[in-house]
Amino acid sequence: MKNSKQRYKKVCFPFIISLLFIKSAFALSFYEGKEYICIDKPDYSAPNVLEFFSFYCQHCYLFDEVYKMNSRITKLLPNHIKVTKYHVNYLGPLSKQLTKAWAVAMILGIEDKISPLIFYAVQQTKSIHNQYDIRELFLKAGVSAQEYDSAWNSLAVKSLQKKQENTATNLKLVGVPSFFINGKYIIKNEGLDMTSTEVYITDLSNVIKFLINK
Repeated sequence: MKNSKQRYKKVCFPFIISLLFIKSAFALSFYEGKEYICIDKPDYSAPNVLEFFSFYCQHCYLFDEVYKMNSRITKLLPNHIKVTKYHVNYLGPLSKQLTKAWAVAMILGIEDKISPLIFYAVQQTKSIHNQYDIRELFLKAGVSAQEYDSAWNSLAVKSLQKKQENTATNLKLVGVPSFFINGKYIIKNEGLDMTSTEVYITDLSNVIKFLINK
């Protein structure tokens, strides 16, 4: 009887472990057409993990500023995976200027500081009417007038503005917020588990990790 129990323990433990591995592998299996779509003409110059957004997009506002999804998703990703955000230039009257302003923010490394200010001004107070209103928000964020003007007129910012526009065109972007991985996959938000915010964030981060290594 004792030997039987010992044999049971020796056989059962690896079997349980194998079931756990199978369950884990199954949970992290994602399928083309369900959670993601392969792009017909990939853009390999695009950042590895790219989110397109617009300050005029209410869903983007909720995504970023209300539910804080970007920061929460980033915490679930490995340290070497960085989420790059590009602004689109086809939503709203000042979308092109805001795309350039986002390029300024990226060059200066102040995306996290300026994003809440612009979102609030566009979505809540409706106080952005021209590019000078945008400039005031950068000054409010602690950027000097000289630093902002220099960046705004720089070749680096103009190049990054063009990069955002060209990438959106190359990837045939149709809506925001949208996530692209390695310039060849787009994540289908409607294919993710939206049982709750936490479940959605976990599912999205898992799809990103799955596709980045695909």
